[in-house]
Amino acid sequence: MKKVVLLPALVWSMVSFGQLSTPPSGGNQKAVVSQYMGLTHVTIAYSSPDVTAPNGQSREGMIWGQLVPYGLSNFGFGLSSETNPSPWRAGANENTTITFSHDMKVEGQAIEAGTYGLHMIPGEEEWVIIFSHNSDAWGSYFYLENEDALRVTVKPEEHEFTEWLTYEFNDRQLAQCTASLEWENLRIPFTISVPYINELYMTQMEQELQGQKGFVPANYSTAANFALNNGGSLEKAEGWINTAMTSFGGQRNFNTLMIKARILLAKGSSAEALTLVEEALDDPSASVFQVHSFGRRLIQKGMDAEALMVFKWNAKRFPDTWPINVGLARGYAANGEYKKALKHARAALEKAPDKLNEDNLTAAIEKLENNQDIN
Repeated sequence: MKKVVLLPALVWSMVSFGQLSTPPSGGNQKAVVSQYMGLTHVTIAYSSPDVTAPNGQSREGMIWGQLVPYGLSNFGFGLSSETNPSPWRAGANENTTITFSHDMKVEGQAIEAGTYGLHMIPGEEEWVIIFSHNSDAWGSYFYLENEDALRVTVKPEEHEFTEWLTYEFNDRQLAQCTASLEWENLRIPFTISVPYINELYMTQMEQELQGQKGFVPANYSTAANFALNNGGSLEKAEGWINTAMTSFGGQRNFNTLMIKARILLAKGSSAEALTLVEEALDDPSASVFQVHSFGRRLIQKGMDAEALMVFKWNAKRFPDTWPINVGLARGYAANGEYKKALKHARAALEKAPDKLNEDNLTAAIEKLENNQDIN
């Protein structure tokens, strides 16, 4: 009786504890690569075959169109059949997967946050990349087209020899990158972008200001400045800069006054903004470069007379300082006074601190000699 009872218990124990870990099938090691774009990230998990076969034979020149057939294939296993041919699993062994931390776009087409099975239909002239809702299957054997979340078409590119199938992220920008499958002498790139990156940062800042970071006045200045420069709510930006100036030890200094002045300019309240500018210019915290930068912003907004006033004030407070003459040259040129602008541009050239400024001023002088604006 004891033997009859113990045998099923032993079998159940073996099932519960599972199997021992063994090397990956075919020696195709697992790999994971991730790339951040600001607060967001993309992760690709795959198994990586190599050009050299397990028996040591090189398969160079026999990968594309042979080991990896062009088009769809009948694998004769799972759901793959003549009537339901399968794409390539874009790697080896189990499903290659791609995970998007946030809603994004692939090749300009929207895809929701989540994990997807990554499959590809190879072609000599173009490839179809498939993002499937089924991310748990083994390879592409159980692929069904009706589970597609997205398909995009891309062009393959020649690439330097890569022994191991590899995924890379290239062209890494704040809100966009290029993911690429690279193997043998081919590269399959596809672009991934986050079209609302600034909104994500705005939301993140707003949440952080509700915690301990909300007791630091400088954080409100940072949030207000970010909203102003990146298409955020001007009303919210003004509220934040007011807090930076009045709460938790906040101060009315050059930085906070100028941020508020710029917010008011963006809202069309020019007179109120210029009153704050005058206060900011007299503040001890003002630096020659900060004032110069604001003068240039005024020119960009078409407020040429006001910009010249700022550059003149800068020259009065910080005489014989770089870049006083540069500012006056820009200010006079913006107002059409090219002879005065030329005088200050030549004076600036004599004190140019580096080759870049020398070249820029030389080009500016040439324009001013021909009565052309330099802004």
